[in-house]
Amino acid sequence: MWLRPYKWHGNLYKKDLEMGWIGKIVGGAIGFALGGPLGAIAGATFGHAFDLNEQEGIADRREISHLSAGEREQLTFFVGAFSMLAKLAQVDGGVSEKETAAVEHFMARDLNLDPASRNVAINIFLAAGRSPETFESFAGQFYNQFRFRPQILTLMIDIMLRVSVADGHFNPAEEKLILRAVEMFRFSQEDFRKLKSKYVSDAEKYYSILGCDRTDPDDKIKRQYRKLVQEYHPDKIAAKGLPEEFIKFAGDKFREIQEAYEKVKKERGIS
Repeated sequence: MWLRPYKWHGNLYKKDLEMGWIGKIVGGAIGFALGGPLGAIAGATFGHAFDLNEQEGIADRREISHLSAGEREQLTFFVGAFSMLAKLAQVDGGVSEKETAAVEHFMARDLNLDPASRNVAINIFLAAGRSPETFESFAGQFYNQFRFRPQILTLMIDIMLRVSVADGHFNPAEEKLILRAVEMFRFSQEDFRKLKSKYVSDAEKYYSILGCDRTDPDDKIKRQYRKLVQEYHPDKIAAKGLPEEFIKFAGDKFREIQEAYEKVKKERGIS
């Protein structure tokens, strides 16, 4: 478990500037320009790094005035995801080792973050956990950024469910908070029920991945499969200019959809 923030040492930060989109944003436009509660978390996370680098002549605050549209989306996703997860992990009284492991798994396996980027994510998680801001304030800013990207909103709820059940049970306080996100994200209760059953019950897992019920006819399952393939196809996601970490995550989702459909086809004898 993370007991204290990871330190931003000068030499480590120089290396960070050479690695991935996070380094590019930190090097050119920091979270102070993001605004809102997520901007405050970004500022708390990156502020010390800038103090170090100004001393070494690496960056100048006068150059930090705004974020491009792409940088804003990337930073909002990254800071928003780990800020909401921090509040979710705390709601049942404390962050368990299994919940911490689930967040680390999300960093390493789903987002494919390198060690320096995981360092940043952990500091965001810790800063959000200490922040007086509420889960709703983080979720609201996240929704405003991605309200026209339903795949990202769905994936965020999926991540929250995964972390919530990591300790072996679905705490009512955690479910209440996730249901708040469902409401704020304009996510239907039926869709949430299907997504939830993917983790809470194995019986309907493959149908839930496809967003279907076992009682649905074959034609509906085929239509839903084709719809999901269009939404999560790697080429479609890449064309939207989303960060590489999300493209990898969406690619995993695409393979999950393919596997689920093969299982359902085999069970039903669909040709």
